[in-house]
Amino acid sequence: MTITSPSLNVSTIAAPPELQIVNMTKRFGSLVALDNVSLNLKPGTFHALLGENGAGKSTLVKCVMGFYRADQGEILIDGNPRAIASPRDAHHYGIGMVYQHFTSVPAMTVAENLVLSRYDSSTLINWKQEMEQLNDFMNSAPFQVPLNLPIAQLAAGQKQKLEILKQLYLKSKILILDEPTSVLTPGEADEVLGLIKEQVNAGLLSVLLITHKFREVTSFTEEVTVLRKGKLAGHGSVKELAIADMAEMMMGERREIKEVAKTPYANPQPVLQFEGIQANKDNGVEAVSGVSLTVHSGEIVGIAGVSGNGQKELVEVLAGQRSPTSGTVRVNGEPYQATRAEMFKHKVFALPEEPLRNACVPHMSVAENMALRTFDRAPQAKGILLIWKAIRQTAQGLIQQFSVKTPSTETPVGNLSGGNVQRTVLARELSEDHINLLIAANPCFGLDFAAVEFIHSQIVEARNRGVAVLLVSEDLDELLALSDRIVVISSGQFVYESAIAEADFGAIGRSMAGH
Repeated sequence: MTITSPSLNVSTIAAPPELQIVNMTKRFGSLVALDNVSLNLKPGTFHALLGENGAGKSTLVKCVMGFYRADQGEILIDGNPRAIASPRDAHHYGIGMVYQHFTSVPAMTVAENLVLSRYDSSTLINWKQEMEQLNDFMNSAPFQVPLNLPIAQLAAGQKQKLEILKQLYLKSKILILDEPTSVLTPGEADEVLGLIKEQVNAGLLSVLLITHKFREVTSFTEEVTVLRKGKLAGHGSVKELAIADMAEMMMGERREIKEVAKTPYANPQPVLQFEGIQANKDNGVEAVSGVSLTVHSGEIVGIAGVSGNGQKELVEVLAGQRSPTSGTVRVNGEPYQATRAEMFKHKVFALPEEPLRNACVPHMSVAENMALRTFDRAPQAKGILLIWKAIRQTAQGLIQQFSVKTPSTETPVGNLSGGNVQRTVLARELSEDHINLLIAANPCFGLDFAAVEFIHSQIVEARNRGVAVLLVSEDLDELLALSDRIVVISSGQFVYESAIAEADFGAIGRSMAGH
């Protein structure tokens, strides 16, 4: 059968075509990223693609979108082999992708970004005509975003909706969604996926959803394909598969979702206290507006919020990476400015988001990164001399204890997967016998099932030992599972607080959305 390449004229497809990926293999040198993988996205269906980090999900969809060229296999559109060498080719066949990170230009308006997303090469734009067409499009769209607003003024949920609207505006009939709800409140996530589901049910779209959230799989999708280590690990109807079945496909062993086992902590004492903390963003605009909180020993306090509402700046103040404009911080009743000496004295540890940027030196070895807190103390140092044998022995023990997958202690930490970088940081921060305070910021963002379960268990074990934990996360399911108390931050202020047993899920979602 002859493979045809598309012309550059955009075709308008009335109904979703069938997309078949047949026996696809992709190698990068000696690494086999995809090994004979097949997937069938039927017209008008909502299909989930699951797998741990490194399982091959991104490689698969990048081959479909034309970013990569597969070494073997083919892509069939309605049964016909097609050569897709670029996103423009994918667009020709009605395939569009919504990426995990926003792609809109912040200084431009919604209308300008929609026009900019087109694949035509018009140099002159008739804005009167364009706005008429854009208004007609928006009136028929499943959700609305104001056309005249600059992107910089949109909330995170609106920005994500715009990314999806772009593909609908481009008349994409097959949508590939890469973690589309990572920046949304639970209510926004359900709204967006629910409205897309309506389009699927109406036969207007087919959707391939990449997600780590089993709740999204069971609530919205009909079929699931699972990859493991670059190979097809399983496929089936979501109705006929339990979460444990899907986890078994991903992990290669049966894994039940574990309930977090919390134990009461006797005689809790205040550990972290901050009052009236104010802090600015990098551009001088206020990000944190006079917040106060106390975290006790043996307690996990979760801070929920949509990205960009001040939680990043608050964590940076507590970690000594940003100076507050006003307010006080106390640890164990003493003034605290997050110096290295104070962190050591009060046993304060942190699991920051983006650990390669905030907690590691990528070109340094795993052993060196694990020693960043202890390299100047015995047995790893004698005076000003480093004892490398002790540093490596300590690292080897931590690698085994925390199941860090690394070729050796001397491997640069930047060469590890995201989950293993986070395990490296976790090993360093939780290996001390005496910890008083743990500050964790989005510790599981983008990590796979096994890494998430491991990190959650370590955080709860620390809490059960009497550690005070401040957990900042954009994943409300994570906060509800781990926290003893939950606080919502919106526009730099704490707008909701409740013990987890009494928390109102709807009120939390509304508070996160600013209502």
